[in-house]
Amino acid sequence: MIEDCIIVMMTAPSGEDGAEIGKKLIEERLVACCNIVPAVRSLYRWKGEICDESEVLCIFKTRAENFELIKARVAALHTYEVPELIALDITDGLPSYLAWVIEGSSPVDV
Repeated sequence: MIEDCIIVMMTAPSGEDGAEIGKKLIEERLVACCNIVPAVRSLYRWKGEICDESEVLCIFKTRAENFELIKARVAALHTYEVPELIALDITDGLPSYLAWVIEGSSPVDV
């Protein structure tokens, strides 16, 4: 069960933008939940310039097999030309929580 779950991290320009993407991914059952961490300060190089921006960090919990679909949806929904989107393996967790993640990010049987 643990090997089936991942954490996906994505930055967004605002809480509203992050929530809009998070809600869509939850509605589509691609992720079980989305935590939005406000007031992230991001420093990075973009197109030859050093940028210093305020963003939010979205943390999604999902099944590893959903990541390809999540990448496609974020690319379609996000306002950034190149959105940050990375996946991290979950190495341990409360079994009942991980079962909830799997259930919440699995297609509904019709």
